[in-house]
Amino acid sequence: MIEPNDDELPAPMPPQVAGRPRHTPSPASRDRVVVSSGLGIPNDQIAAILDISLAVLLKYYSSDIRLGRAKASAEIADSLFNKAKNGDTAALIWWTKAQMKWTETQRHENTGSDGGPVEIVIRWSDGK
Repeated sequence: MIEPNDDELPAPMPPQVAGRPRHTPSPASRDRVVVSSGLGIPNDQIAAILDISLAVLLKYYSSDIRLGRAKASAEIADSLFNKAKNGDTAALIWWTKAQMKWTETQRHENTGSDGGPVEIVIRWSDGK
């Protein structure tokens, strides 16, 4: 059997990597995720903004997504609380229902004619 000379072999091909280049989060991309999630933008749309997959977004930015939502909720709660303290009726009602678990109750009464008692008449058929 004849062995080929190393000079006669083709140069090895560099390994090919499938897919996109590896994503590396930056301070700017993290800020973008915090702001976007705070505005209520869905995760799949945030991933599209960054041009990454949803899986990559969740892998690298889960804490940023939670932080953005928490910051937004805190800011809205602060604004609502200040409105309620300043006498905004709608804010006061919402705060008491959502935070203090107050509820509105309605009482319904049934009366008969002229406000009298309700008359209930039961008749049996004698089968004839």
